[in-house]
Amino acid sequence: MKTIKTLMAVCLLFISVGVTAQNDKDKQVISDAENAKATLLEKDPGLEKFFDTSAGYVIFPNIGKGALIIGGAMGNGVVYENEHIIGMANLKKLSVGLQVGGESIIEVIFFETEKALKEFKEGNFEFSARASAIAADKGVSKDVNYSDNVLVFAMPKVGLMADTSVSGQKFEFHPFK
Repeated sequence: MKTIKTLMAVCLLFISVGVTAQNDKDKQVISDAENAKATLLEKDPGLEKFFDTSAGYVIFPNIGKGALIIGGAMGNGVVYENEHIIGMANLKKLSVGLQVGGESIIEVIFFETEKALKEFKEGNFEFSARASAIAADKGVSKDVNYSDNVLVFAMPKVGLMADTSVSGQKFEFHPFK
């Protein structure tokens, strides 16, 4: 009986450590996302209108990309709806083509409508080769608009990458309970 109680205590300890670790990871990504938002707004204050008027958005503060003909990228992000955090997301990208290098970027995806945000939350959302991100830079936001109710901005942080490839991005949404 004592052995069973000990095993149960150890199991509960591992479960609580796992939950805390996930929460700590989420907290770090949330903090990084807030810093990334400030960095984007400093680079282009015109982005504020998209943060203020979109139905929702997701900020990926640290997407790592690397390639040598075949490339990939991945990152974790924070999903906002009406300025409130509703969950976490992850991004995976695979590409093939003339590409070499590695870099880290910030990416934010704005959803103009509730329907576009709902599609993202339901997992029915992925980018094809047709979609492209707009490089965040001073003043660029004043002349851009949504395409199919979605708008993507990306800003390189470090690294260098030459890329002429075909790729697709897949996203997963994990709501907070």
